[in-house]
Amino acid sequence: MLTANRYDFVLMDESCLSRPDTDDQFWVRYVSMSDREVIIVVSSELSSYARVKAAMQAGAFDVLPMPWPDDLDDLVAYIQQRHQELKTSGSHVARKPQGQSLEENRLIGVSDALAFVMEQVDRVAHTDANVLILGENGTGKELVARALHQRSPRSEMPFVSVDMGAITESLFESELFGHERGAFTDAISEREGKFEAANGGTLFLDEIGNLPWSLQSKLLAVLQRRRIVRVGSNEEIPIDIHLICATNQPLLDDVAAGAFRQDLLYRINTVEIRIPPLRERPEDIQPLAEHFLADFRDRYNPDIEGISASGLRKLMRHDWPGNVRELRHVIQRAVIMTPSGSLSDENIAVRESGRTAQASAVLELNTLHLETIEKQAIEVALDRNQGVVAQAARELGVTRSSLYRRLEKHGL
Repeated sequence: MLTANRYDFVLMDESCLSRPDTDDQFWVRYVSMSDREVIIVVSSELSSYARVKAAMQAGAFDVLPMPWPDDLDDLVAYIQQRHQELKTSGSHVARKPQGQSLEENRLIGVSDALAFVMEQVDRVAHTDANVLILGENGTGKELVARALHQRSPRSEMPFVSVDMGAITESLFESELFGHERGAFTDAISEREGKFEAANGGTLFLDEIGNLPWSLQSKLLAVLQRRRIVRVGSNEEIPIDIHLICATNQPLLDDVAAGAFRQDLLYRINTVEIRIPPLRERPEDIQPLAEHFLADFRDRYNPDIEGISASGLRKLMRHDWPGNVRELRHVIQRAVIMTPSGSLSDENIAVRESGRTAQASAVLELNTLHLETIEKQAIEVALDRNQGVVAQAARELGVTRSSLYRRLEKHGL
């Protein structure tokens, strides 16, 4: 809903602030980060002081005491009055959620390589050409996609992101094309798919290389006709989207191996933008590290002064197999674990470099126990492929779903 629509006011009950396996204020943070100008009010028992305080720190602006008014008109009147007061005072704009920094939605760096990426973005953004973004995990492919959207004539329309590797085959059509009520057992109401949600705006298909062969033809047909049909319906719905795809896989090799359709590749890559890994643009390491430091210092530890020369040298020596995402996590941990002062080489914990780790990831058979050998082989494949399950599965000669089952079996 937040992706497809613009809201002025969100009223949340305190029992609905979180979702399973997340922090207690997940939805307050999520809404705050989605739109800085939205006004969030949490309804709560006044005795729940701890939750009220946490909600305010996460980005809420006011608390509506429970229970809600019996008369719906009274509730609507309250919302209208509080909305006008907060808009007039401007306090809702000044409030910044204590979650992910809003500044993380921009590309940061001074290298010529990054400047070339942004030059390509500026050239392509005003067109509707299909764009394929190539890059390793953690390089910022979605940030480039968002930059394309923000610089385009569609910037005021929705930006919808879809992780293609996370959609199961059984739900593919429902997720992307939507469904009608009663189309299948769990379809208790009609639902628009991602293509409809992105209509008029940008649709970002992340990890397009993970799409199974059996589903590639369905996606290709929609991209060619620019029309979708909801599951359980015969009515064609025209769509107007700017398509951006991304992958960390060599799709040309996948085409040669028969794992990816050549006609689909031609359809999605009118323009290719390659994001170089961080090891190829070391001059971006310091500005990125200082950006993350400023963000996490505000959140966790204001006593941190900066990064020492020894700390910076250690960062520069590492080849960052996890790219910008890995650098962010390293700085986050260092800020949390360092009591005060500057981040030195002793405070900065980086894993063994990617090249060294890959060279040392050799399967040594010290046992003939098949279960143990299988587990070791999986660990080596994951190390070699930097944790990318699809690539590890390909090297092991099994399907991605089969590898996931083995990961669960071995507790990996």
